[in-house]
Amino acid sequence: MAEQAMLKFVSRPQSYPAKREPELRAEDFREIAERYAPPTAEDQAGRCSQCGVPYCSVHCPLHNHIPDWLRLTAEGRLQEAYQLSNSTSTMPEICGRICPQDRLCEGNCVIEFSGHGAVTIGSVEKFITDTAWEKGWVEPVAVGPARGQSVGIVGAGPAGLAAAEWLRNLGYDVHVYDRYDRAGGLLTYGIPGFKLEKPVVMRRVERLKEGGIVFHEGFEVGRDAKLDELRQKHDAILIATGVYKPRAIKAPGVGSGGVVDALDYLTASNKVGFGDQVAAYDDGSLNAAGKNVVVVGGGDTAMDCVRTAIRQGAKSVKCLYRRDRANMPGSQREVANAEEEGVEFVWLSAPAAFDEREGQVVQVRATGMRLGAPDASGRRAPEADPGNEFVLDADLVVKALGFDAEDLPTLFDAPELGVTRWGTVRVDGKSMMTSLDGVFAAGDIVRGASLVVWAIRDGRDVTERMHAYLKAKAKAAKVAA
Repeated sequence: MAEQAMLKFVSRPQSYPAKREPELRAEDFREIAERYAPPTAEDQAGRCSQCGVPYCSVHCPLHNHIPDWLRLTAEGRLQEAYQLSNSTSTMPEICGRICPQDRLCEGNCVIEFSGHGAVTIGSVEKFITDTAWEKGWVEPVAVGPARGQSVGIVGAGPAGLAAAEWLRNLGYDVHVYDRYDRAGGLLTYGIPGFKLEKPVVMRRVERLKEGGIVFHEGFEVGRDAKLDELRQKHDAILIATGVYKPRAIKAPGVGSGGVVDALDYLTASNKVGFGDQVAAYDDGSLNAAGKNVVVVGGGDTAMDCVRTAIRQGAKSVKCLYRRDRANMPGSQREVANAEEEGVEFVWLSAPAAFDEREGQVVQVRATGMRLGAPDASGRRAPEADPGNEFVLDADLVVKALGFDAEDLPTLFDAPELGVTRWGTVRVDGKSMMTSLDGVFAAGDIVRGASLVVWAIRDGRDVTERMHAYLKAKAKAAKVAA
């Protein structure tokens, strides 16, 4: 049966779920494409070549069993496909929506190399788990036999949520502390609904709560309790805060009104989507309606900002990026979506100054750039192109240059917590433990700003290390008794 269902990549063309028309999708924050209907999902899964060395799995940080659940999908065995997909990931339908598949699994698909177009792995992954939710196949969190030990997790983003579920599977009492009023981290407040609708995140969080994981929302370590106090309360601690410090722009006028940080802008928009009252949105400070918007940056966060501005009814939206299209860090699919929706990209350009009138930004003075010699990473470094200056009207400027680690030793009142020269938390490579006994760290706060799928992988890995530590701690306590 498998031979009949698979290897259809020559006779069956690649087909993604249809996107809504740009003028329609720009009017709301719904996801831009519906998911597959079952026959189409099965047909597309059947394009998989079942190659001997599955590069899609190799290049997935979670090493998902992609060819196997594609085969099961092609055979109509959707519940088994879901179970296999769910075995390596705590949130496959979220990864299916927001992973940059063009740089990971699909970008390394063998039939992509042959010129037949990659299997649409992300869309099938989304279909499988959304179907599982609808059919009632998603089971409650499996709680292992109680161990009498508790873990405190600081940060309710993807790394913290993944670790919370796996630790609960092992029978630990799990408490999650997060500064926001809703769990999910950037999944909830950083990523717009047109890429990840919020009920998709909230149903995952609710499932964890129903599994006995205790969430302490609106809780700031350092303000509501010092890190040492949490260490006294729990048998182990996991720091999974992510990185939230926005990278700065050094240019005259950067402190003018209307020059805002990307995360502030996106958080306000997402809160409004939840129905919250947001004063800075209502007064126009974090609202692009009727404004000339300039977004500075070329990553996925910048793409989120430009596309949000379109949906808020901006008069114009321009994106300044200092390199060219081929060298931008963001997903090319996101760039294409943004262009379809009316965003103008100004490649090889950077802000030189922000001019203001009565304290409010009115224009961006920009300079053209050119690509010079390669830098330490191998990418050609941008440099100013003299004589190529220009001006853009701007009522709102969004800085989207990425994120660095916050000063956690100071924030947590834990000066003994070791950090790297980049401010990320320093951990032992094997144990994933920090300089403090029983305190572990995982996700972006260790590796720097990265992908959600890597955060989930780190959450899985740190669970294994914490489990070994906690078992040894329990054994030592039993011997001492």
